[in-house]
Amino acid sequence: MTEPEQGAPNGATEETHSIAVAGGRNVAPWVVLLLVCLGQFMVVLDVSIVNVALPAMQKDLGFSYTGLQWVVNAYTLTFAGFLLLGGRAADLYGRRRMFILGLGLFTFASLVGGLAQTQAMLVGARALQGLGGAVLAPATLTILTTSFPEGAPRARALGVWSAVAAGGGAAGALLGGILTDLISWRWILFVNVPIGIFAILGARALLAETRGEVRHRSLDLAGAVTVTAGLVSLVFAIVRTETYRWTSWQVVAPFVLALILLGLFVLIEARIAKAPLMPLRILRSRSVAGANVFIMLLMGGMFASWYFQTLYLQNVLGYTPLQAGFAFLPQTIMIAIGAQISSRVVNRVGVRTLLIVGPLLTAAGLLWLTQITPDGTFVGQVLGPSLLATLGMGISFPASTYAATYGVPRQDQGLASGLINTNRQIGGSIGLAALATIAADRTTAILHTTGASSAAATAAAYTAGYARAFGVAAAIVACAAVASALILPRRRRDAVPVPAVESAAVAGRSLALEGAADGAGIELEGA
Repeated sequence: MTEPEQGAPNGATEETHSIAVAGGRNVAPWVVLLLVCLGQFMVVLDVSIVNVALPAMQKDLGFSYTGLQWVVNAYTLTFAGFLLLGGRAADLYGRRRMFILGLGLFTFASLVGGLAQTQAMLVGARALQGLGGAVLAPATLTILTTSFPEGAPRARALGVWSAVAAGGGAAGALLGGILTDLISWRWILFVNVPIGIFAILGARALLAETRGEVRHRSLDLAGAVTVTAGLVSLVFAIVRTETYRWTSWQVVAPFVLALILLGLFVLIEARIAKAPLMPLRILRSRSVAGANVFIMLLMGGMFASWYFQTLYLQNVLGYTPLQAGFAFLPQTIMIAIGAQISSRVVNRVGVRTLLIVGPLLTAAGLLWLTQITPDGTFVGQVLGPSLLATLGMGISFPASTYAATYGVPRQDQGLASGLINTNRQIGGSIGLAALATIAADRTTAILHTTGASSAAATAAAYTAGYARAFGVAAAIVACAAVASALILPRRRRDAVPVPAVESAAVAGRSLALEGAADGAGIELEGA
């Protein structure tokens, strides 16, 4: 750490086997590690657990074709918009306090979502979950790094923390399928309640309070609110194009509002905020700017692919939620394999090369998915292309995280890591909104033209819509490769010393990766 920590636990050293906690007591390190990993597991779990339950939610609450994407985007947009703010709040007001607050918000929102009787109630609960996750996620990592000393103890703790994040992404699909199949989709939200209560009680009893040394004791709340509201308005405008023309006031008005709000956000960051969430100086780096453009394009195409795969498997092929959950497991494994390959060869081939090859593989997989048919099979038409797409994604993750932090001053490393993880969420949300609208337009046009209403005709129309979305997604991801070639500086050999890059690779599919928590300003050198 480059700055002292106020109230940092002093009972944890390389030689001791206990950590000082609340009340001056000492506990075994695994107790604190278990607690913070539990909080991180909840955040990551809710990114993936909802996917396989989407068709059941749609049927129960009557979501429209494009309205369903708000169940996903309400969470990711609020999570992205408030993530950096949550990290700064943890430094200012205490990591233990923010950990408990985030858990409380997340748990309460899960209860409300499980009880939802209307679309608005569920979407609102998901947005509140995203806010709770944005407060909780940074606190989990900062508590870990202030509880475990640099060197082997912290390295082992970070390894466990990252493995739990990866496990949360994989377990979400399976657990979501089991709960939806055997009980109800509502239990994918209710399951968070007992876990959250247990974690809150444990945090109150065990965690000691720590704060970071910061130069400006102020929160850029205006920045967080304007960027989140601007993104929501932008996504809303995109979704409205399913019903209205692009030139209609129903579409133009939210677009203009989005531009005003995002412009105001830039003004706040550049001129007004004493401690801006995103100091614009960081984007002067060609590597940082290029990596953030890259990740937005990559996730803009790839994040939506899981959404459409879920709908295709269940709405067209007739898979149960549990079967769909199992179908996603090979992709999780392939991301981990791709990340390992990337980490091992990056010093030989360079970051720029990986950020061209990775998205091209992903684009090829998405283009292959356009060949799906109403009478297809998972093995014949989904497995191969999805594995190719996720292999490219796994190759891209660690390299993009490194590029986003290359050459950044030590005091801005946390900001750079938090920024790229925020843009992962933003790119995925905007891409999902756009692609859901494109798919819906294609499906509606086919049904209108044919006039058929049989189950087979409807399945064919759905399949055509999904295929169109996969094709456009492939084009978006291919643009990520072009951005890498044009924006990122050319380097043949680059050292990759940042442990956060490796941890982000391990976390894989889960979008609440280790770097997302770096917005708290914690540096991981020596981990």
